[in-house]
Amino acid sequence: MLRSSVFAAAAAMALAAEPAYAQLKWDLPSAYPADNFHSENLAAFARDVADATAGRLAIKVHPNASLFPATAIKSAVRIGQAQVGEILISVHENEDPMFGIDVVPFLAASYDEARKLWLASRPAIERRLAEQGLMVLFAVPWPPQGIYAKKEINAVADMQGLSWRVYNAGTERIAQIVGAYPVTIQAADLRQALATGLINAFMTSSATGYDTKAWETMTYFYDTQARLPKNITFVNCSSRLSVRSTSMRGRSSWWTTRPPTAALTSSPSNSPPRA
Repeated sequence: MLRSSVFAAAAAMALAAEPAYAQLKWDLPSAYPADNFHSENLAAFARDVADATAGRLAIKVHPNASLFPATAIKSAVRIGQAQVGEILISVHENEDPMFGIDVVPFLAASYDEARKLWLASRPAIERRLAEQGLMVLFAVPWPPQGIYAKKEINAVADMQGLSWRVYNAGTERIAQIVGAYPVTIQAADLRQALATGLINAFMTSSATGYDTKAWETMTYFYDTQARLPKNITFVNCSSRLSVRSTSMRGRSSWWTTRPPTAALTSSPSNSPPRA
């Protein structure tokens, strides 16, 4: 992974310009397990900030929706209940269509295309978040998404009646188009939903398949590489240091990723392949 050190350096400069004061402590809520690559990126980011500021700014990462549910993280940072946060931006597509631009199927189906899409859409996304008092620090893409299913799917008609996991407007639209039953499940609850049979099909990345041990409950995986959604890490603009750091943040706004993967063939395996 690539560590973003730009904000860390900016924070260090801002702290150096301030009179001496006690250590600042920030909370960073996230929706994904501690061993998910997004959470590991955030932990690396927190270490970079601590190192660059000689420990004067400490960021505590709260993974797996342990501090706030996935859908509440943005609001929590906006109103100051946390200073910085990470979200899957498409969860908030209902607020603004630009938040869901990366989940339009096959619009950007590779890391290179996803990066170009982020560069094109970033100004509009940043403006919209700035209106809410939030400043973007960096974005991280998920791996390309495919379909996990309990039954074989050879045609769209085979998806009719499936219990289909949804977590944003894009996945809900797919359910409507194919005639599946939408079941809203965020990442922190997905493993339990699979174990209890609440759903029998879903579209997600190989990284989430690995996190949830999808091979234990799903029989088929279709590597559609339909899209690469992204997580965005952002800070409350009124948080101390954020305004001073604005001019430096943009040069390192995209991290590439190579997380663990879990894919299935026509029969489940005992363990997933690792990338």
